[in-house]
Amino acid sequence: MIKLTNVTKSFDGFKALNGFSCHIRKGTIYGLVGPNGAGKTTAINHINGSLKEDSGSVKIGGQEVYENEEIKKEILNISDEWFYFSTYTIKQMALFYKDIYKSFSTERYEKLKEVFKLDEKKQIRKLSKGQKKQVAFWLSLSAMPKVLILDEPLDGLDPVMRKQVLNLVIADVADREMTVLVSSHNLRELEDICDWVGIIHEGKIIAEKPLDDLKGSVFKLQLSFKEDVEEFINSLPGLMHVSKIGSVYSIIVKGNPEETQNIIKTKEPILMERISLTLEEVFIYELGGLGYDFKNIIF
Repeated sequence: MIKLTNVTKSFDGFKALNGFSCHIRKGTIYGLVGPNGAGKTTAINHINGSLKEDSGSVKIGGQEVYENEEIKKEILNISDEWFYFSTYTIKQMALFYKDIYKSFSTERYEKLKEVFKLDEKKQIRKLSKGQKKQVAFWLSLSAMPKVLILDEPLDGLDPVMRKQVLNLVIADVADREMTVLVSSHNLRELEDICDWVGIIHEGKIIAEKPLDDLKGSVFKLQLSFKEDVEEFINSLPGLMHVSKIGSVYSIIVKGNPEETQNIIKTKEPILMERISLTLEEVFIYELGGLGYDFKNIIF
């Protein structure tokens, strides 16, 4: 559905994207995560057609995105700084969306009015940040896009509204095979909704997998032995982090869990327990292997 291949983009000599490649499949929710300055927003602005790549290609449904009006009419982008006309009411902005997006559904707009419960005659600029974000979702979901891009989308929403909005998005993915790209610093939130995750570092994707596979490839073991095995532990293939409290080692390993556990069994551990990692922990240890210092972070 969405495919970026070896995309580069520079600003004043700085490479914001440096061989960026990703594949977002139709009808999936893809989480793009990375540290500040990694290139997330630049990648998003290529997908929504705001930026032209220096090299590489950006395609949706096999078609180049930049300056492609028909493709852009099927894409909606909700960012932290969502655009609206400063004097418009919600109803006026809805009419503007209806003029731009051929798939806009007045019926759905009316149904969603019952969800968001905002006065459509009120000027958007007079609403709170959270209410403006509700309007963005109200209008965007009424437009029935094929691609929905969410850049830090839930900031300002209370927990109940967050849940309602996410349920609406998930329903559209299930019912219409809408494709969603979401970028957020709230990795716990992404973990609840994403099918696929891409980790971006210094302008390129360093890991791209289904969420369950990504979490399964980096794992934590708690170990204890009768004898000193420090040298053995430090020689384990794929070892990313090791700590020891008393006689218990906690290790983070990247690789095949079964193979690692079989190697450890040769030392006859008196304790070996595998603990699942969260997406946030996987993210931290993936970046830790690239020079970030997370030695003082304890999970």
